[in-house]
Amino acid sequence: MDPYRVLTVFLSLWSSVVPADVRLVGGASRCAGSLEQRHQGDWRPVVDQYNWNLTSAAAVCQQLDCGSVVSLRRTQHSSIPMFVSEFGLMPISMVSDELILEITCSDSVRLLDGTSLCSGRLEVKSDQSNQSWSSVCKEDFDLRDAEVVCRELGCGAPSALQGALDGGEKAPMWTREFQCKGDESALLDCDSSVRNTCSSGKVVGLTCLDPSGLRLVGGASRCSGTLEMNKLGEWKPLDERDWDLRVAGIACGLLDCGSPVSTTRRMNPAKTNVWAAGSNCASSLMDCFDRPTFSHGSLEITCSDSVRLLNGTNLCSGRLEVKSNQLWSSVCEDDFDQQGAEVVCKELGCGAPSVFKGGLYREVEAPVWVRELPCGGDESALLDCLKSGSARSTCSPGKAVGLTCSDPNDVRLVGGTSRCTGILELKHRGEWKSVVNADFRWDLKVAAAMCGRLDCGSVVSAAKRTESSERPVWWINSPCVQSESTLKECVTMKDQLSEYSLEITCSDSVRLLNGTSLCSGRLEVKSNQSWSSVCEEDFDLRDAEVVCRELGCGAPLVLQGALYGGEKAPMWTREFQCEGNESALRDCDRSGSARGGPCSPGRAVGLTCSDPDYIRLVGEASRCAGTLELKNQGEWRPVAVWDSQWDQSSAAAACGLLDCGSAVSTEITDDASDRLVWWIRSSCVQAAATLLECVTLTNVPETYTGLNVTCSDLLAHPNISLSPSTDGVSKAKWQGLQVLMGSNFTITCSVEPQYQEGSFQLVFASSDAAQNYTLPAVNHSAHFLFPAADHAHQGDYRCVYHVYVFSHNFSSESQTLYLAVGASVTELIIRLVVLLLGLMLLIIALCCHSEACRRRWR
Repeated sequence: MDPYRVLTVFLSLWSSVVPADVRLVGGASRCAGSLEQRHQGDWRPVVDQYNWNLTSAAAVCQQLDCGSVVSLRRTQHSSIPMFVSEFGLMPISMVSDELILEITCSDSVRLLDGTSLCSGRLEVKSDQSNQSWSSVCKEDFDLRDAEVVCRELGCGAPSALQGALDGGEKAPMWTREFQCKGDESALLDCDSSVRNTCSSGKVVGLTCLDPSGLRLVGGASRCSGTLEMNKLGEWKPLDERDWDLRVAGIACGLLDCGSPVSTTRRMNPAKTNVWAAGSNCASSLMDCFDRPTFSHGSLEITCSDSVRLLNGTNLCSGRLEVKSNQLWSSVCEDDFDQQGAEVVCKELGCGAPSVFKGGLYREVEAPVWVRELPCGGDESALLDCLKSGSARSTCSPGKAVGLTCSDPNDVRLVGGTSRCTGILELKHRGEWKSVVNADFRWDLKVAAAMCGRLDCGSVVSAAKRTESSERPVWWINSPCVQSESTLKECVTMKDQLSEYSLEITCSDSVRLLNGTSLCSGRLEVKSNQSWSSVCEEDFDLRDAEVVCRELGCGAPLVLQGALYGGEKAPMWTREFQCEGNESALRDCDRSGSARGGPCSPGRAVGLTCSDPDYIRLVGEASRCAGTLELKNQGEWRPVAVWDSQWDQSSAAAACGLLDCGSAVSTEITDDASDRLVWWIRSSCVQAAATLLECVTLTNVPETYTGLNVTCSDLLAHPNISLSPSTDGVSKAKWQGLQVLMGSNFTITCSVEPQYQEGSFQLVFASSDAAQNYTLPAVNHSAHFLFPAADHAHQGDYRCVYHVYVFSHNFSSESQTLYLAVGASVTELIIRLVVLLLGLMLLIIALCCHSEACRRRWR
């Protein structure tokens, strides 16, 4: 549905709750002022509960038979009787520091049936026409008239002016022609002349531009100051608490300024009405901030006036462009040197230049700067270097300067046993402070990114620690940390006090790279501050056991060369000789001399360790059903979902990690007790190789909300066995069991005690037939009796256990038993007698034949 069509719905709701007893008071006319409602004969202001916008204000204008809405503002009042508005009105006696709505409607102009508040069929109202609204003839209206209307309604410049819009044929027609100059404040201020007729279908349809915009006010230039946004007539500062330098960069770009240099939170003594982030932040910055609120802070941004870096991996890298006469131009490599790079990096608030070279960041057809930039290196801005520059005529293709400045911020771990363990601190604006994640999404993957920035090994553990008191901290955006952004881009403008700190342990000299989880990847070891791959020929299972233990992972699963790339990395030159019980790989003995020959290509060690025993379901008779718990930092705790989006897909991921099949059901349960839990992000669960990667670090006791999961493989597999009667003979064979023809036999299905009741199905299959037999489970077993075995009973048997639990039917299947049917004892005796008689006859025949032969030769 078009969002502006909500106006119709709102009008119906409004009129059903408030029949005509509203008014605007204190303004220049009856169509402007504070909104009041009459209740039991008493007029009171209406309090905004942050649900009001220009669309709902437009409904008030229409209800009062005024024109289109021009603006909606809020003023703060205290200790007066008011009405609270939530699409209906509720009287309250005394309210302190609440918002009063001030609405301005146009007295005599409106746009109807448009796609936005700044478009529609034009109608005007005149006192001489008995307060009736009239359409305007297209022939009596031109672009200067349109400019006046758009300005009067608080919209932008006119973008479309057309006739024959639907809906205007039945309205009365305005009988005068407007003759505006274009600078009038209102359409009725324009001169007009009498008109005779208007062609059919020629009513004016007008579309004005959306007046939304950004500006920086109060700074030294148009590219610095407090950031404000205009939402259809309302200029307000933006809520600054979740901003970081990357978001500020979007604002600098929209303002056609250069790169962002800094963001500052300016505290105000009194609360200020600001725009806060709503639910549309995925679309654009302009659409994101749509909810009014109050804040003591405002956001000050400084953008570079005339320098920017484009298409880089972060805000301190990219193709260099400079601005002059409102035109951005690339800089030729031949006109730029180390001193110029130092000036640009300094101007952008970045660290020292590390790389500057032509063609680094995607060549474009942008104009090229035509003067040399002979900087001394101590200038404050690149354009200050122009004083001695000379003109240049050409620049070779692929020579536009690409510049990379270093990160001006630094991180460290303090208070640990080495530089790779301890409390995380960040140096920002020259000051070291502890780090807290602004979005509460700090987990092992973010900690691993910090280990990488410190040039330490893989992450071993991370924990959130509670300090004795609140202290100043740097708040950072944790997804930003995992990207290639500089750390200064990740610092946000949140309140800078916290009682928490983040403690990280990284491995000093071992890491796994490019793996599918934190416990897999190409093995590298560090010596003399450089990392080297390890040759598969110098590494065995005992060495792998040490590495997996050192990284806090489970036992090694896979040890193989060329799994995770690494052919270009330096190669470790000695063989490890671990016993298998060492705490770290560097504690192992190594061969006294370097490896004799080179390592064969593709033989860099790739190692996959198993996950430690860290996930379980408890509270039910099966390991595949119950309340989800995680073991982290040596402690088992229930799991709670941080983003409240746990669903069947998330449960399926947990079942898969437990090797319990698919998810049958899941639910979130409430527990009134406060206890420590492990918080996870469900959005991470479905993509992570281990749930430990999704744990957010918090030690705050919360009212426990548990996750109950039921997986499909919750039943133990049943057993199948054969019990022959006393007159039968049973003997084990390689391919199965055998019973004698005509004997009785019993096949027993049983299962370990888990759930009461249920049933067993005995499934029989032979080359000739297939049959099923079903019996209820009694004491967790069932006995299937077969009298007088014959060849029809020969074949495969298996037991299937069925039970109804957790509101679902479950089944589990046993192994297959092959049963052969042999001859009975009587048959064997007859066969033996026949065989003996046959042998006797054969002997007699041979004897007779021999006697006859002897007589012949005599």
